Amino acid sequence: MHNRGLGGWMVKRRMKSPDKTALIFDDTSISYRSLADDADRMAAVLFERGVQKGDRVAFLGDNCPEFLVTLFGAATLGAVFVPVNTRLAPPEITHVLEDSGARVIVHDPAATATVASLDLEIDHVLETGADGLEAILAETRAGHVDVAVSLEDPAVIMYTSGTTGRAKGAVLTHGNLTWMAINCVIDYDIVSTDVALMISPLFHAASLGMGALPCVLKGATLVLEKGFDPERALRLIPGYGVTMLSGVPTTYQLLADHELWPGTDLSSLRKLTCGGSPVPTRIMNAYEERGLSFSQGYGMTESSPGATSLAPAMSRAKQGSVGLGHFFTDVRVVDVNGAVAARGTVGEIEIMGPNVFAGYHNLPEATAAAFSDDCWLRSGDMGYLDADGYLFISDRLKDMIISGGENIYPAEPENLINDIEGVTGVAVIGVPDDRWGEVPWAVLTVRDGAAVTLEDVRSHLSGRIAKYKIPKNVIVVEALPRTASGKIRKAELRLRYARSRA
Repeated sequence: MHNRGLGGWMVKRRMKSPDKTALIFDDTSISYRSLADDADRMAAVLFERGVQKGDRVAFLGDNCPEFLVTLFGAATLGAVFVPVNTRLAPPEITHVLEDSGARVIVHDPAATATVASLDLEIDHVLETGADGLEAILAETRAGHVDVAVSLEDPAVIMYTSGTTGRAKGAVLTHGNLTWMAINCVIDYDIVSTDVALMISPLFHAASLGMGALPCVLKGATLVLEKGFDPERALRLIPGYGVTMLSGVPTTYQLLADHELWPGTDLSSLRKLTCGGSPVPTRIMNAYEERGLSFSQGYGMTESSPGATSLAPAMSRAKQGSVGLGHFFTDVRVVDVNGAVAARGTVGEIEIMGPNVFAGYHNLPEATAAAFSDDCWLRSGDMGYLDADGYLFISDRLKDMIISGGENIYPAEPENLINDIEGVTGVAVIGVPDDRWGEVPWAVLTVRDGAAVTLEDVRSHLSGRIAKYKIPKNVIVVEALPRTASGKIRKAELRLRYARSRA
């Protein structure tokens, strides 16, 4: 076989576990044989439309079997898969499709009007569903085409959230995604009998690179959900014997707060992974009371996306840490001169490993700026390594607050504020101040019926962090502005509240 990339995975799975359930979607089970056959048919459909190695194939839609069928079909031809975030506005979708140079877009029926409204021309538009792609695949003969693909060839262009401007396309190679999957199999102990509930969108790097692909590599089962509904998730866990669940702290909070939580049988769950921010103590307590612990981690799209993982056994001993580098990935912290910083000293986090991306699509200057002189990926995040080599995140370099000459890393007060009863979201930002240059303010969302005041925040933080790090004002809002991938738009908040003081 000449395809050494993701396109070869389906061939091997069809041989090794043909009758094993690969996917469960809308209560329908799909075997690895069926998934592999459909991927081959998809490759034929794309080839008939002129798609060749290196061409880009986009997908716009929620989690569904067709997402993976299109991914593996494109990979079979050596084409490059471009997942498009469904939460993007039409101009943002247009940018992704134009910038990537997609020749084909596959979309679900919910996106039909959006695709029709786009101000650009695509060679081929395929809609999923019984009257569209499903019918086309049924009429297409299944036969595998073996195209020469190496681990160095591009597999996916994943567009970053673009908090500082237009989204950039991170080019992830077949090797990047393969090594990321291997890292996850090792560090999260993924086995073929696992059943993973996929409630996060596959168009996100973490859900695809650290959820779906590692499970497919091991021949495990994916329960695909179009979105996250706490009640449905709590019913699916015992219904399908779910063993793996991934999410962000809010995901786990919504599950624990639901009225079904106390009575739900969670005995099948073995692996909980959480990213985005540290798990607040109150959430850890709620799950530990049910005999469950978290694996936490850190990463970015450019590292496919995992960089570190914290084993559940260390979740208390190293609380607040994001763990050690993945098995085949290294992390370091450097000072402003690029020299390796002493343990315990805050600096920029850098990443090295076979999962680190090849660069940004058509952006050579941005690619060069993303790497240090000795080829480590510059994360733009600040943190430190403790004496045992465990990584602690301080904050984004651009989000650091300088108040009276003192550096404040917002993640520190944010993590503590998250533990206040009733708080559902928090962003600490720097607001201009005549005396100190900047002072920290906390912008919060709270649970319905809850009330959190400045005095509550000050009382909770007093004695836990230095006084200059304690917010000088607390603002409660209905919702925090977020990017399409869920990151808080702190730049927008800074602008909003800087203007409010003008």
